Amino acid sequence: MVAHPPSQTAQVIAVGGANMDLKVQTLAPAVPGTSNPGRAAQTPGGVARNVAENLARLGVRVALLSAVGTDALGDGLLRQTAEAGVDVSPTRRAADQATGTYTAVLDRGGELLIAVAAMEIMSALTPAALLEQDELLRGAHYIVADGNLPPDTLLHLLHQTGEGGARVVFEPVSVPKAVRLLPALEAGHAPWAITPNLSELSALVGTDVADNASAIREAALTLHGRGVEVVWVRRGGRGSLLSAADDSWELPALSAEVADVTGAGDATLAAFLAALLGGETLPDAAREGHAAAALTVESDQTVVPDLTRAAVRRRAGY
Repeated sequence: MVAHPPSQTAQVIAVGGANMDLKVQTLAPAVPGTSNPGRAAQTPGGVARNVAENLARLGVRVALLSAVGTDALGDGLLRQTAEAGVDVSPTRRAADQATGTYTAVLDRGGELLIAVAAMEIMSALTPAALLEQDELLRGAHYIVADGNLPPDTLLHLLHQTGEGGARVVFEPVSVPKAVRLLPALEAGHAPWAITPNLSELSALVGTDVADNASAIREAALTLHGRGVEVVWVRRGGRGSLLSAADDSWELPALSAEVADVTGAGDATLAAFLAALLGGETLPDAAREGHAAAALTVESDQTVVPDLTRAAVRRRAGY
């Protein structure tokens, strides 16, 4: 794939994690506490990086602002991401730290059993690093910020872009990382959108949220009251609930033959943004997100190599 034009023309900037994924899958029902027969594969990963690659494959001009080491893993990670069409020139190289890794153990059905993320290198994404890319960030339509960012960097990003036209979308990544947004919310710097699952939503509002539409909508309204315009809550097999201040939509998940769930959420967010850039409404864009998720879980790749917006729209029934 030919790389997109320089980063100054990027429609979306993905800011956050880039790492190598090691995916290990058991070939039989998993037995804790002992060795299990299985298979393994190494692929580029990281939430921000995955979102960026999905966006590039969907035809969006996208740049990645992350941090990797000057090691062989970092070299390979940047090379493969650039080959997918992502502008990686904003990404920092940290000579004194190792490229991040994410190790996922899947059961034989492709469902995640446990994962370990070694992402210490994200400390290199400081507020000063973001200031160096000020023009790039202010020129984007959307900025995807993932929960791998240090809290002070996330706060700075929201403050830095608050006066510009870029809409920041916060992808929490996990429950412990979701709460990194709280200092920014308390300081009055809210992202345009947040895309949590139910557990991450509970962490953000400080109380357990039941998995029903009324409870999720009530929690979303709490976040709307803090300045968040869009809250899109992922509910796994039950689909999602998309909430704006004045309306909400329950959206079903599409049926799929699961090969590997890794990367489904990243594809969902990328397809959502690609559709919004294409002029779709919030609920129609979210439906395209569900279609991209279905295509991704049916693949054994973290990012579907032949993903296109046309394929996504066909799967969505358009």
